[in-house]
Amino acid sequence: MTAIDDVLQTVPEPAGADVRVDTVRYHHEGTPLLGVIAKDTAIAGRRPAVLVVHDWHGVDEHVEARVTMLARLGYVALGADVYGEGVRPGDDTAGQVAGSFYQDLPLLRARVRAGLDRLLDDPDVDPSRVVVMGYCFGGSSALELARTGADLVGAVSFHGGLITHEPSDAAEIRAKLLVLTGAADPVVPDAKVAAWQDEMRGAPDVDWQVITYAGAMHAFAVPGTDAPDHGAQYQARADRRSWRALEVFLAEVFDEELAAL
Repeated sequence: MTAIDDVLQTVPEPAGADVRVDTVRYHHEGTPLLGVIAKDTAIAGRRPAVLVVHDWHGVDEHVEARVTMLARLGYVALGADVYGEGVRPGDDTAGQVAGSFYQDLPLLRARVRAGLDRLLDDPDVDPSRVVVMGYCFGGSSALELARTGADLVGAVSFHGGLITHEPSDAAEIRAKLLVLTGAADPVVPDAKVAAWQDEMRGAPDVDWQVITYAGAMHAFAVPGTDAPDHGAQYQARADRRSWRALEVFLAEVFDEELAAL
């Protein structure tokens, strides 16, 4: 059993479920994009949905695992492709590819928006109940989409870079925000967390929360990550706790029954 398989067991498939995972092709201004969508076909009618944005490696088995877990919870989940079909960098080039989008935030936001539009096109999605979430690069991307004023009920960042803006556009945010970060993450140190929180305080209508996990490094929720010398390492405890926090958050913003959680 792989580390990804272990994570999948966090949310076992319910009895009577029929969870299907398929690739999905869509485009942004002529660039072909290849994502992955998961849903329980045993459920009838429109339901809440979650857009999942990948880390700096692009759409991979980790994204597929997460959309599968979300589908097992009863949501429609789409793993968006920011980079483009066929662009799946390894460790040696991932930083360069991700960096090109960090340096062009309007393009980053537009690519995530393209994924959201594709998710909203799905006939099983309730467009009034959609959340965006992501890991590392994807966590930053989720928060950037929220800053556009997109009609989302929530945005969640798992160990994402916390980008601050001057002048601030935080007042444009309509979604509730959940930031899950590591106390030992050198990529997102305390100073960056504090600066991001200060910006959010300048937009008093924004509903946000930050949860910090002791001893957790960057990429604490990406199974198989083991580069402590570079400040990145998977931590099962923080992964488990952060997923639980996500479940509670989704139940709240989707107005679901919280008693079971």
